[in-house]
This record gives sequence, structure tokens and C-alpha cells, in this order.
Amino acid sequence: MSILKELLLLSPSALLALFIFFYLARCKRKHPNLPPGSRGFPLLGETFAYLKPHSATTIGKFMELHINRYGKIYRSNLFGEPTIVSADAGLNRFILLNEGRLFECSYPKSIGGILGKWSMLVLVGEMHQSMRMISLNFLSSARLRAVLLPEVERQTLMVMASWKEGVAFSAQEEVKKFTFNLMAKNIMSLEPGEPETEKLRREYITFMKGVVSAPLNLPGTSYWKALKSRSSILGVIERKMEERSQRMIEIGEEREREDDLMGWALKQSALSKEQIMDLLLSLLFAGHETSSMALALTIFFLESCPKAVQELQEEHDNILKMMRERGEHGLSWDDYKLMDFTQCVINETLRLGNVVRFVHRKAIRHVRYKGYDIPCGWKVLPVFAAVHLDEELYTEPHQFNPWRWKENSSGMPAMSNFMAYGGGPRLCAGTELAKLEMAVFLHHLVLKFRWELEEPDCAFAFPFLDFPKGLPIKIQAIT
Repeated sequence: MSILKELLLLSPSALLALFIFFYLARCKRKHPNLPPGSRGFPLLGETFAYLKPHSATTIGKFMELHINRYGKIYRSNLFGEPTIVSADAGLNRFILLNEGRLFECSYPKSIGGILGKWSMLVLVGEMHQSMRMISLNFLSSARLRAVLLPEVERQTLMVMASWKEGVAFSAQEEVKKFTFNLMAKNIMSLEPGEPETEKLRREYITFMKGVVSAPLNLPGTSYWKALKSRSSILGVIERKMEERSQRMIEIGEEREREDDLMGWALKQSALSKEQIMDLLLSLLFAGHETSSMALALTIFFLESCPKAVQELQEEHDNILKMMRERGEHGLSWDDYKLMDFTQCVINETLRLGNVVRFVHRKAIRHVRYKGYDIPCGWKVLPVFAAVHLDEELYTEPHQFNPWRWKENSSGMPAMSNFMAYGGGPRLCAGTELAKLEMAVFLHHLVLKFRWELEEPDCAFAFPFLDFPKGLPIKIQAIT
């Protein structure tokens, strides 16, 4: 009552000013300062325009037009939800580093439907942390040195042994074979070339096409075929798990070796059978698809950059000489750590090619950034490709220039703007393995072969990356 009496004593002008103040405050709460943008068509939004195929070394017409019109942070309606799209390096870092506090992973339900509800890609919170810790323990530095390095080299040589001079073949298919065989071996101890491995690989190709297709679960569609392939793949994984569990009973758990992730998960984790199967499937997906496309892009970029190939050859010739002086035939961890320019090539390939172009996040709290409001519940898309191809951050960003990553270069890019492996709590668990795969493959590629494109081809973003012609090349052995 005392407050009411005081209000009654105020002058009409004071009362009007007070009313305007509270009205504006209420309007501000109801109408946040959203970034500029448009919602597109009803229901459909702008999703189809956003996903329109374009060259992998560009951000596409949709992003170009929207950034030119609205700036690096704008709003849209994508994947059926109101969305904030970010081509801003600072906001992208902010989103990645505030995972679990302000933002969380939020992929379309169709992705979870194919990869599984226990897939690391779609999990959030403590369960994601637990799954990620299992992966990190399995991909530890000690295991990378002792087990994975020689296995990567073995699989590399096995694939390259089938190449024939003067006969065109799909480089994209060959590197996919390499990365799939490597992951199948380390996840389930499947040997390359065996009927079961080849059958699984063919099922996996169908599966992958469905992951990135329209989620139409109708007979004959890519999504429907992918769900059938998922069942077949999980059938193989389940059978292998049952065989392994039975063997552990027969010989004793303590005597069962942990040579692969399946054995490690069965012995060292408290995960259910369903959780282990989804974990293995998601790691087969993550470890195969991204690494293979990164290698295909490397072959593509190097083919038109002989200067980089020459510097790579010099670096790896020196490593080979040191190996021979030691009387060794296989690469050591110390050899790998000497591949400095190789790492520059890898960084530049991932920056220019952008295997992972964007990720799906959702605001779990109201966020304010650079004067803009990001309402709780809104979808947020940090677009890494737009940062990696930003001319304000990279000189001549559309040029393949691995020398920009040399530490003695005054124009060396800030690593904080390099987001090829994501960042924050969801930084790719297989980052070090991916670098190792690419470096070892390049070591043997540049020492053994020269190559050229059989016919013009170019990587396109669909948004997944693909070479429409399979990147056909011909090789010539270096004698």
C-alpha cells in the first residue's frame, strides 16, 4: 500500500515516464535484438538454398549473399528451426568453448536415427564425456606410438601395392579403402580383403549416403536403405561382440588381449551392449569419412602444386636416409615428429578444403554477443568454412599455400582461428590419429609415385564432401 500511495503522489508526467520505462523494458524482453536476416519460405525456411552444392573451396552463394547483406552473424530458418548462423571467428570460438554451459550439441533427429542414440556425435553431457574418454584412452599417445603407427604404415603399403602404372583409378575410392580398413582393424580386428570386411565396407557406403540424405523413411530412398545397412552393420558388430565375450569366458578375461576398441570397451567400460555397438559404429563413421576426404583433397591440391610436392619429397627423403642409417625399414615416432612441412600441408588442406564445414549447436541459455541476442532454444550454426576462407584472417584464402603455416613466417595464421577439428570439450577425439594417417600416407605417396589427374575433377560440398568423378588419377613409379 505504501508503494501505491507514493505512486499516487507522483505528477502525471512522472507517471508517464515511469510507464514508458517499464513498457520499453518489457518490449525489450519480448523482442530481443536478433541479428538481421530472413526466415525464407514458411516451414521450409532457407534450408535447401543453404545446402545447395558448391565448390568445397568456397562458402557457396547462399553464405556469400547473406554475409554481404547481413554481416558475419545473421539469422535464418534452417533444418526446420529458427537459427543463428555464424561466420564470425570470435563467436564460433565462444560457442565451442561454452559447450555444456551456454550451448549444446543439437543435430537433426534423422542423424541420431541412423548413427544411434548413443553415438558420440549426438550425445551431450556426462554420457558424451564418458564415451569420449573411452575413445581418448584407446587413442592414447602410447598406443599411437606402439600400435597405430606401424598399423597405419602397413595399411598404407597394402593399398598402394595394388596400384598400377598407366591405369587410371579413383584416388577417392582408394583412400576410403585405406581409412576403412584401418578403422575396421583397430575397432574390431577385421582384416582387409576378407569377405566379411568387404561386405561390411559395401554396406557402409550405402550407410554413408543415407546419413547425409533427406530423412525420408520410404522404400527405395537413400535414408531407408541406410537404415537397412545400419542393421546389417550392427549385426556384424553384435556377432563379433558375442564371439569375443565367449572367448573371454573360455580363456579368462585377464588373458584376453585388448588389441582393438571392442575388446577395450568390453573389458574396461561399464557400457551396455547397445551403447558399445553405437560407439563402435559412430567411430567407424568419424574415423573413416573425414580422414579419407582429407587425404583425397591433399592428393588433389598437391597435383597442381609441384613446388609443395618437391618440398615434401625433400623432407621425406631425409627421413628415409636416417631410417636406412639406422638399418630400419618402418617409420618411428621420431621420424613422424620430423614431418614439419607435411603438417603444414595437412593444415592447409583442412583449411582450404573444410571437410567439416559446420556443426549443429543449440543455445541452452539466453546469450548476448556483440550486442546481438541469441534466444534460449534457438539453433546455432558455427560455420568453420567461412572462417577458414575469410580474407580478413588469411591472405589469399582461396589459394593452396602450405607455407603460410611455417613457424618462421611472419604471416603465420593464428591457430585460434583454425577449427578443422572443432574445439572445446568436443574437440575431435581422433585428431592425432587423423594427422598420423595423413602424414604416413603422404610419406609413401611422395617417395614412391608421381601422379596426375586423368580428367578434371573438383570437390563439392553437398554439404558432405565428394569428388563427383571420384578423383581419377594415373601414377608413375619413382625409381
